[in-house]
Parts: sequence; structure tokens; C-alpha cells
Amino acid sequence: MFRGWTILACLVCIAAHAQNTQFLPEVDGYLKVNPSIRAYLQAKDDRAGGDPEQFTFGPSIRFYRKPLLKLKTVTVFDLDDAKSRPLVIESGYRVITAPDKPVENRAIEAVTFHLPLFAKILASDRNRVDLDWQNGNFSWRYRNRLTLERTLAVRSYHLISYVEAEPFYESQYSKWSATDLYVGSLFPVGRHVQLNLYYEHENDTG
Repeated sequence: MFRGWTILACLVCIAAHAQNTQFLPEVDGYLKVNPSIRAYLQAKDDRAGGDPEQFTFGPSIRFYRKPLLKLKTVTVFDLDDAKSRPLVIESGYRVITAPDKPVENRAIEAVTFHLPLFAKILASDRNRVDLDWQNGNFSWRYRNRLTLERTLAVRSYHLISYVEAEPFYESQYSKWSATDLYVGSLFPVGRHVQLNLYYEHENDTG
């Protein structure tokens, strides 16, 4: 799992021409605690929800019940076996750093639903709340991420390509302030690490 930290340190963000569009790296390391609980460690460069470019790092723990047979078939090559469960509850913590800014602490609470579609496509609907503390100030936001993904075979290697849309409601603005659009792929590295490379475009009205 810790091999992912080294991989992330070797990656560089590649900025595109648009101000709010970038290629951003992410590494997730997974550890199964028991059949109903899984922990993971995430490290990523991030500009979600109108944030400036920043680095987020921290653990999460997921709780779920037995997998569905149809979901297991669709997600057989994905290291994240939570996707084979129809309902996943997640709780996590992130440390967020950005240039010339104080460190931000974030608690994460999320509920995700998974549904198998036609042509081996997996649909996911994640409902998440971020609780943020920075310099003694508290704020929160709600984010709803809709994902469609499918496993693609390149000879004996299997990668997972996906598209996502995620709108954000910000407490500091009291409105829906941004929508992030993603196109990317997951690349398994060994048995415990998955590299996530994606292209992000953001519409920010905050």
C-alpha cells in the first residue's frame, strides 16, 4: 500500500490552457480489514469545488454488506471491491495543504450507491459532506458525484475508464457554486495500489 506514496511523489500536474482545467494525479492504497470493512489511504493533487490547487492526504474507512453477483462481474478487475457492494458508507479525514495558506483539516462523511447497467457499465452515485476547519473557521459543503465507468482490456492488462460530474453546494455562499467534470482512467499497480489519472474541467460560479 505504501508504494503508492512513492509513485505520487514522482508525478507532476500538467496544466492545460484553460485556467480551471488540469491533469491531476491521484494514488489510492487499499487494505481489507474484514469482509465488511475496508480502509484506504489517498494522496492527490486537487482542485475540486473551486478550491485553489492543493494537496490532500489522509485515510478513510468504508463499511458495506455482501456484494451483488452482477456488481462483482462488472468490477472484477477493480482493486476497490467496495464497488461490488450496492451500498457503501464512508468516514474519513484529510489534511489539505496549499502554497501560502494555513493547513486545513477536513472530516468526510459519504454514502454511495452502485448499480450495474448495460454493456458492463457501472453507475455510482456518491453523496458526500465535507466538514472543514481552517484557522479556527468552520465551513461545510455537500457534493453529489455521478460516475459511469467500464473496464477495458489492453492485452492481459485491465484499466478502468470513467466519466464523472460533481456539483458542489457551499455553506459560505449558500448556493450551488461549482460543477466539476472528469474524464479519466484507473490503473492497478500490484495488488494494493491503484493509480488514478484524470482530466478535470470546472465551472465555478462561487
